[in-house]
Amino acid sequence: MVRGRGSSINCGRGGCSAPGSGSLEPSETRRSPLANPLITDLERLVGPQAEAAALRLEAVHLHAHRIPMTVQVLVRRADGSDVNLDDCAAFSGPLGEALEAAALLDTPYVLEVSSPGIGEELSTDRDFTSFRSFPVAVDRLAADGSGTLHEGLLLGRDAEAVQLNVRGRTVRLPRQEVVRVRLVSPRDGP
Repeated sequence: MVRGRGSSINCGRGGCSAPGSGSLEPSETRRSPLANPLITDLERLVGPQAEAAALRLEAVHLHAHRIPMTVQVLVRRADGSDVNLDDCAAFSGPLGEALEAAALLDTPYVLEVSSPGIGEELSTDRDFTSFRSFPVAVDRLAADGSGTLHEGLLLGRDAEAVQLNVRGRTVRLPRQEVVRVRLVSPRDGP
């Protein structure tokens, strides 16, 4: 349900929205030059609201291409455990009121609050350890502004690089150029 510029909660399996993709923590996020500038303002607003509710903000996604626009807020409990449907519902109301009071959004939108769950996007050290040898796609934005997509089997991540096995060869992608790493389905044949 959508109310003017208001908010609502979209509840489904695993949380109060369709299961979202995993994401980088706000402090670790490397934004594309095309990222919506509202995301930073939304994170500044949502972060303290989450802390007050004993939650930790994992990410804010703004899906401006949807009609109405969707503001997706991914949270975990402050202790790092996953939230449940009741946690999402309890947080959605006060968060919706805070969004209305801040007047950051001037078009109708839907507010979705959920757990990041196990998504396609890898962000934490735990993700990179758990999904070692899985097929991944890495979005890379080089210093010259050119973007590339690399696919291969995940070997790991360290302070300097993300390592992939691409057709039997180890490829090291500088970590500061990696925008996103996500799980993909294995391809059939060569």
